[in-house]
Amino acid sequence: MKDTSSSHQKIQSLCDCFATTDPLKEMCEIKNDADTNEAALKWIALAVLHGINNNAEEVAISTSKDGRVRVTAEYRKTELPSPGSIVAEKIIKAIRTVAGIEEAHEKATIAFGVRNTSMDLRIKSRHEGSDDKITIVFP
Repeated sequence: MKDTSSSHQKIQSLCDCFATTDPLKEMCEIKNDADTNEAALKWIALAVLHGINNNAEEVAISTSKDGRVRVTAEYRKTELPSPGSIVAEKIIKAIRTVAGIEEAHEKATIAFGVRNTSMDLRIKSRHEGSDDKITIVFP
C-alpha cells in the first residue's frame, strides 16, 4: 500500500488555507490551474469545505468515457462547478489513494481534521468501464 499521508496532510492544509474563502468561487477557477496534481488536491479540500459549510450529506464527482464530468452535492440535488476532465481524473485518483481504495466498487473511511474539529468522511468509489464516480459522504 502506498504512503498516503502526504496527500492527506496536504488536503487538510489546503482546507485551513481556504477556510475563510468561498469554496464554490474557488472551485470555478480550478480548471485554469497549471499544476493539475495540485489542483486536484485543492478541489478535494474545497469540496470538503463546501460540504461542511452547507451541511451537505454528500459531494460526488463522476466522469464518463466521453470526457464529461459531473459534480453534485446532496442537500438538495445541485450541480457544482466542474474542475474539467483532466483535473477530475486526478481528483478521483487522489481520493482513491488517500482512502486506500484499490477495487472498482469499494467504500472506505478517512479521518479528516479541519481547524479544531475532526470527522470521519466516508468515501464510496464506483468504476464501470471508463466511467468513474467518487462520493464523499459527510457525517
